[in-house]
Amino acid sequence: MTDPWVALEPGADPAERVRVLRRAHETFTTAGTVPRPVRSVVAESWRRSARAGVGPDGTASVELTDGDLGAYRAEHPLARVMPLFRELLGTFAADGEHLLAVCDAHGRLLWVEGHPATRRRADGMNFVPGARWSESAVGTNAPGTAVAVDRPVQVFAAEHFIRRVQPWTCAAAPVHDPRTGRVLGAVDITGGDGLAHPHSLGFVQAVARAAEAQLALLDPPGSAVDTPLLGALGRDEAEFVLDGRRIRLSRRHSEILVLLARHPEGLSGDELLCALYADESVTPVTLRAELARLRRLLGPGLLASRPYRLTAAVESDVTVVERRLRAGAVMAAAEAYTGPLLPGSQAPAIVRLRDRLAAELRTALVAHRDPDLLADWAHTPWGEDDLEVWRALAAVRPTAPVRSRLATLEAELTAPAGRGRPPGRARGATWLQRPPA
Repeated sequence: MTDPWVALEPGADPAERVRVLRRAHETFTTAGTVPRPVRSVVAESWRRSARAGVGPDGTASVELTDGDLGAYRAEHPLARVMPLFRELLGTFAADGEHLLAVCDAHGRLLWVEGHPATRRRADGMNFVPGARWSESAVGTNAPGTAVAVDRPVQVFAAEHFIRRVQPWTCAAAPVHDPRTGRVLGAVDITGGDGLAHPHSLGFVQAVARAAEAQLALLDPPGSAVDTPLLGALGRDEAEFVLDGRRIRLSRRHSEILVLLARHPEGLSGDELLCALYADESVTPVTLRAELARLRRLLGPGLLASRPYRLTAAVESDVTVVERRLRAGAVMAAAEAYTGPLLPGSQAPAIVRLRDRLAAELRTALVAHRDPDLLADWAHTPWGEDDLEVWRALAAVRPTAPVRSRLATLEAELTAPAGRGRPPGRARGATWLQRPPA
């Protein structure tokens, strides 16, 4: 092959190539070795698939359905370029009896559109919206592998790792955020052997570049200069973005801004005092001094008084997580949750909000039973001792390391303090509590 990323060069016999690939696939799945005719990109993908525990007779699992899928798609950046994908690939897919598919950066299919008969055939292998087609879930396939290696790739017939996918051919290219360069997902065209032509790979790559160009021309969601943004999850000092300025707030100013953002109607001085200070000896004068300093920091016009309130709506990462949870978009909520709210804060209202948000999210994760999401939570500082999550993870992914960690936590739970269980450890805590500042 002169181009290792092209599955079938012009002039090659597709039927003969299929026979060679099937023999190679059988050799790999039985003996673990990859014969020479297999392209290097495919051989490396097969090895990654095997290391991830993918079996050749497996199938994709559907993880996003109904409202969860709809809410997640609506907020995904690639939703903004779906009209472009349909314009450039829709007719090609329909006329050629192919499918247009778009996945996110985790290999989850968000849209699958195209020829009706082809869609019905694809339903049989769960190539449907909401299904996870990451390489680690279903092995070598164009959208999953394109995301894994971050470049356009074509997968032909028996190059697919799972046997039931081997009648298909697909070509996919990753789509990047033009501002940060991170992978947002991939655009894919899936169908028959005719897609093995080099032109199909070049075509889908051109479509991905066109989508990136359009994203560069569009204002990213929520970034308009007149929309203040507040980031308070996973950090002791919040960051406030206002008119293009990034303002790092003190811990007390962070607490005040979080509370005022949640109460657009405003809070009285007494209400703020109760929300911020457990010590009843703190005087209103102390609070007024903090608010005066915050007003100077933010600039004129944003912080009003009587009652204390913000004069503009503020979008915060806390409200993003809450909104996604209410919509049932558990995966999207987990992705937006970067840690406990102001973890070092001891302000009574912040502690209550922090506990409630973490509890609602972890309850949703346990109910959702997604092993990747549970593992992500369990391996964070706030989830490493979370017995309930580790039990849920062990139920859906009972690997030796998971079972070992669960056994350790359960032993600590039953051990008396001083004999295996550290004194004062919170049983089932969702993060490590920090001492007051």
